[in-house]
Order: sequence, then C-alpha cells, then structure tokens
Amino acid sequence: MCEKSLNKSNDFKELKVILVGLGVIGKGVLKVIDAKNIDLFKKYGFKISVVAACDSSGATVNENGINPLSIIKTKEETGKIVNHEFGVQKGILEVIESVNADVVIEVTPTNIETGEPAKSYTLKAFESKKHVVSANKGALAVAYSELMNSAEKNDVMFRYEASVGGAMPVINLARESLAGNNIKNIKGILNGTTNYILTKMEKEGLDFNTILKEAQELGIAETNPHQDVSGLDTAAKMVILANTLLGKDCTIKDVKLEGITRITPEALKMANKSGTTIKLIGEVSNKKLEVCPKLIPIDHPMNVKGSLNVAMFDTDLAKDVVVVGRGAGDIETSSAILSDLIFIGNSKKCND
Repeated sequence: MCEKSLNKSNDFKELKVILVGLGVIGKGVLKVIDAKNIDLFKKYGFKISVVAACDSSGATVNENGINPLSIIKTKEETGKIVNHEFGVQKGILEVIESVNADVVIEVTPTNIETGEPAKSYTLKAFESKKHVVSANKGALAVAYSELMNSAEKNDVMFRYEASVGGAMPVINLARESLAGNNIKNIKGILNGTTNYILTKMEKEGLDFNTILKEAQELGIAETNPHQDVSGLDTAAKMVILANTLLGKDCTIKDVKLEGITRITPEALKMANKSGTTIKLIGEVSNKKLEVCPKLIPIDHPMNVKGSLNVAMFDTDLAKDVVVVGRGAGDIETSSAILSDLIFIGNSKKCND
C-alpha cells in the first residue's frame, strides 16, 4: 500500500464497478461487497459502489450506486435484471462503454474454445479506459496476448486471480510475495471435481462413472463434466500461469492433455501398494506444458484430498513453496475478486 493511501483525507472514497454476469459467482460478488464495504472503508478509506449490473436481459444502472442485495433479489425473483427498479434495455457492451465507472468485473460463463463473450467485454472495457477484474479463464486461455496488449495500450489494470485457483492465492502470491524469485516450475491440482472423484475412488474402491454420478448429485460436478474430467479446465489454468508467470505466449492448443476417465480403482489400489497415489497434475516449466494423471508419494504435500486445490512453485531463492485452498465456490471465488478490487482501489488512491 502506498503512503498516500493511508491518508483518509484523500478525495478518493469510492471505487465504482460494473458487474457483468449474474450467475453463481456474480451473486457471490454482490454478497461479499455488501458484507465487506464497512470494513473496506475502515481499512482502506474507500468503499465499492455497484453502479451497473448486467445479464442477457439488459442491465440495472444508477451512477449514484445500487444496493447489491436488491440486485440479487430481482434476479432470483424474476430471472431478469432488467426488471430491477433501475432496469434499462441496454446491451452489455453499451453499458460497459457508456456508464461512468472505474472497474468492470467480468464473471460470465467460461468458453474455452472461443473465449467469448468475455473477450469482447474485456476489450470493450479496456477501450473505455476501465480496469478489469475477471474470474473467466476462457478469454485468458485463448487470447492472453491480445488482452494484455490492449490493457497496456489503454493504460489500465487487468487482474484475474480468481481465474486459476478460486480462493487459493496463486498469481498474486507469485507476482507479489515471491517477487524477485525465478520460478522454474509450477505443478498443481487445480480442479476440485477431478480431485474429489479420484479421492473417492481411492477411498471407496468404486469406479469412475459411479463416483462421477454421485458428484453430480451433490453439485460438485457439472451436468456436463467434460471440461473437468478431460483436463481442459486444468489446461486453461496452466496456460494462464505459463503466460503470466513464466513469460510464455501459449494457448490451450499447446497443452499436452490427458484426463482421468481411464483411471480405475485397480490402478489406484496398485499405486497405494507402492506408497503412491494418482492425481490429475498440471505442470509448466520452460520445457513442459502438460496436464495428465501422475503418481505422487502418499506423504507428498500435493496429496490433498476431496475438492481441495494445491499449487507448488519451484523457485531459485524460496525453493519449494506450496499453497492449498478451495478452488471453487461463490464466496470463496469472490474473495479473490475482492482482493483484486482492493489492489486497484489502493493503486487508484496512489495515482489520484
């Protein structure tokens, strides 16, 4: 935090945000903003003001600020944000361009094949001189260089901690706490669904399809689990880490990929007999970019259970650094989005 940001007499007291996407994560962001705004003002001297929120039906817009809980109420009761008291029939790109705000929070559904519509929303925000906080790995996995070049050209910030590990700090940990270190290798379990399935198969001796069905009934696995179990979700996250932290220029097409659908209870039992287990591991280094099932020792710090995520950095100064946390969940993911908003707010105070 800059020295100036501690000065409560500074004129900057409000970070105005446009929320794009009102699904599970979007509503989680609104809950967190509502719950934390008083604490934010006490700690940082500014609050977050939602001036617009958008879904496919339109938007609600009030540049004096909108009660976050009223947005959730309208969405849950009517299914369309255009029915809110400040509702307007405007497209999302028009709202991003025309509404006066500091930051666009982009939390629309992920499309790993095209990155859309998140890519277009993010580029429009940059062109409109607005910073972006995103939880969307699709656009980053297919158009990282284009997005970063646009942010730099328009002199705005692009933060996306929530796109990789949910609540688990990965990108900001590496860029800030491990600043000065040369990161040689990153390994991780970055998909809670596959880790849950493998953990249950190992513990109960049941086959992949049985555990997948159970995970779907519990809401841990999607109705269409292809991106998770094929390794595509983890691959997108490894591309983001490779480009952001190792200076690569790769896309999801560059990842050597194998999922977990061929893992059997018998294979897990044999692994256990030799003191190992099987996990879906993503790995990136200067010579490697892959996602595949691997054997790891039972007592290895990456042998986390259930739906937990883990990432291990191999660095020249700090050596091995391991971080474990929850990789999904509306409030958990929103905590990473909030940390990026606070970073931008503090930077704005320094620069105003």
